[in-house]
This record gives sequence, C-alpha cells and structure tokens, in this order.
Amino acid sequence: MTQSSKLDAAFTRLSAAIGQLEAAVNRRLDSDTTVAALQDELQRLGEDRARLAETLDTSEGRSDRLESANKEVSRRLVSAMESIRTVLETHGG
Repeated sequence: MTQSSKLDAAFTRLSAAIGQLEAAVNRRLDSDTTVAALQDELQRLGEDRARLAETLDTSEGRSDRLESANKEVSRRLVSAMESIRTVLETHGG
C-alpha cells in the first residue's frame, strides 16, 4: 500500500467518523429539543389542571349555594301552600 493510498484510506475513515459524530450530535439536539418541548407541554398541562381545579371548586361552591337556596324556596313554597290551604279551609273555600 502506498503512502497516498494509506492517506486516502485514513481520510475516508476520518470522514466516516466525522459523519457519524455529526449524526450523533444531530440526534442529541433533536432529543434535547423533544425533551424541552415535552417539559413545556407538561408545565402547560399542570397550569391547565390548576385552573380547572380552581374552576371546579368555584362551581361546586356555587352548586352548594344554589342547592341551599332551592331547599329554602321549596320550604317557603310548602309553608305558603299550607297557609293558603288553611285560609281556604277557614273561609269555606
């Protein structure tokens, strides 16, 4: 093997090694980008979950107040109907 052919073979191996290194670096950069994007998405999901939990708590509180008001209205209606019934019975209605 001549010096020139040895040099060409070494250059070919070096070029192949550099190509493999570039490919590995690109894979790593893609992976880092993917991980960063997933972390951002996870953070957004956490924020959305916190907002939804707060909205749910507010809605549950409102539901409880509406249920209490509904019970009070129902109680008052029953009382009013009994009063009307009593008045009607008293006055021959």
